[in-house]
Amino acid sequence: MEEKPKYKRVLLKISGEALAGERHSGLDFKVISEVSRAVGRCVGLGVQVGVVIGGGNFWRGVKDGEGKIERTRADHMGMLATAMNCLAVADVMGQQGIDVRVQTAIEMRTIAEPYIRLRAMHHLEKGRVVLFGCGTGSPFFSTDTAAVLRAAEIGADAILLAKNIDGVYSADPRTDESAVKYDAITYDEVLRQHLAVMDSTATSLSMDNDIPVIVFALKDPENIVRAVMGEKVGTVVTK
Repeated sequence: MEEKPKYKRVLLKISGEALAGERHSGLDFKVISEVSRAVGRCVGLGVQVGVVIGGGNFWRGVKDGEGKIERTRADHMGMLATAMNCLAVADVMGQQGIDVRVQTAIEMRTIAEPYIRLRAMHHLEKGRVVLFGCGTGSPFFSTDTAAVLRAAEIGADAILLAKNIDGVYSADPRTDESAVKYDAITYDEVLRQHLAVMDSTATSLSMDNDIPVIVFALKDPENIVRAVMGEKVGTVVTK
């Protein structure tokens, strides 16, 4: 008999760069397909899944626009990039038979539903995956912050933070051989040590709402299922 999932409702955050795979920009449909299958398995286990996707594979607001484009407009461009990613992922999920809806924080009614909390929760309760696009809809906030905000709004049991690195380290393991990986760490320690888990706004928001964050590598999309089942994967950030 298969074990029951640890979490009933989760918010999965995927970076745009992760969707680009080895290409580092644009879309890698092999990666998207594997991620979609993992999400589909979670839905099959009875888990309700909301997804926030970044836009860095097309445009990073601050980095790409700093000094050349006004910050607010650069951030709006980044929001449009997230919408493109949501549409691509929704299409792949649909091809796999997954019931999916796209909701955007900026209204674009001809291609997506506007974000309405109660409608999103209704979709989740019906077993549909909901992709949340356009971040928070406001400039100066990252998609990490959007992920925590949506998680709090829909009452998610956990945030699954799928990154290009397999957990939280004391330093960047790519440049520091002495970097130590944490199995578990508190929000306070993340903020105190300025660890690159999420930006400080996102970390503070998850701490204030007491939502555990599980940080793991998306390189193996099966980690999504493992995290949902409560298996030891990556790093858990809690109070």
